[in-house]
Amino acid sequence: MNIESLTKRTEALHKDLADLYQTASVLAWISPELLPQARQELVSSAKMAQLAIEELRLQNEELIQTQNFLEAECEHYQSLFELAPDGYLVTNAKGVIQQANVAAAKLLNISKQYLVGKGMINFIPLQERQHFHSQLNQLSHSNTAKELVIPLQQRHDELLNAALTVTVIRNPQGKAIYLYWLLRNVTGQQRTKSITIENESNIIQNRLVYKYSKGEDICLDPRVIWYVHQGVVKLSTFCETGEEVFIGLAKAGMVFGSSMTGLNIYQVTALCDVELVSFDEAQIAASPTLNHSLLLKINQRLQQTERLLANCRRLHVQERLHSLLQLLKQEIGEIVPQGTRLSVRFTHEDIANACCTTRVTITRLMGILEQQGLISFDSKNHIILKH
Repeated sequence: MNIESLTKRTEALHKDLADLYQTASVLAWISPELLPQARQELVSSAKMAQLAIEELRLQNEELIQTQNFLEAECEHYQSLFELAPDGYLVTNAKGVIQQANVAAAKLLNISKQYLVGKGMINFIPLQERQHFHSQLNQLSHSNTAKELVIPLQQRHDELLNAALTVTVIRNPQGKAIYLYWLLRNVTGQQRTKSITIENESNIIQNRLVYKYSKGEDICLDPRVIWYVHQGVVKLSTFCETGEEVFIGLAKAGMVFGSSMTGLNIYQVTALCDVELVSFDEAQIAASPTLNHSLLLKINQRLQQTERLLANCRRLHVQERLHSLLQLLKQEIGEIVPQGTRLSVRFTHEDIANACCTTRVTITRLMGILEQQGLISFDSKNHIILKH
């Protein structure tokens, strides 16, 4: 029953009660003393009913406003989904497509209406399907987003290399119910990288090169982004106790600057002799090519920072140390006959700061690794990670 119907029925009841009162007042067998009391109770009951109806009306109006707001929000987010520049798919846990946006349909070269109900497996080449099945099964046990780089088969058998980022959505019982897929075409990525490398020299062409010696702190300006032409710098901050916190490295070809951080205290120190080139905001805004090049380099820093952040959450110090050494090996490792040599020297204090532990603990663990033959040191105390 809606509010309008209830109102009409209440008004009709109120009229019937008034008529009943008029009839009762003329009946000789009803005591005259009872009529005023009965009338008062009827009027009171009618007012309470009227107030209840008014409250229901207000609640109903609020519900309508909320519904309209939610519908508008739903349309807004549906538009964001539909018109996103990257391809998005929603599938069930088995990979059957339930929703797809315009970019995904365009990427797969098939109409949206024909995508719904199809399995992702239909767009995987035959030779890759077993591997894809295995990855899909692993996703049901994963709690983090996973990235896959695999070929996708478009309509008419055309192939493209795609990066798929998959997130698992679970019900309250922990069972996987949906998979959210982000699709990107990376077929031309290699070509873009090669063009960027060819134009690398253009970044520093005709620009002043600033030189800093090992151990020097580098002055920062919020309007400037620094590009490392040669060498390695250490990025750090300080906690409330005054202890240094290692937050990253910027090697040759990477960028840094105070405008790229939200930290109040941000220190950059040369770990060896370095050469830097500066770009101010106006120069970056005026050059699309420079914008694109710096964006790729900022992405390198972001990936490194996320790896360091994840490493800090490891339970055991030994695991944090191992992971840090592997990251340093990847970032600044140089192949030598004995293994991989880190191109700059790190003190035990530096490593302890990066591993969120004490220098004494790192000294003990590094000694164990050296005894086990997993690491050694060269004449300049650079760490060498054995093969």
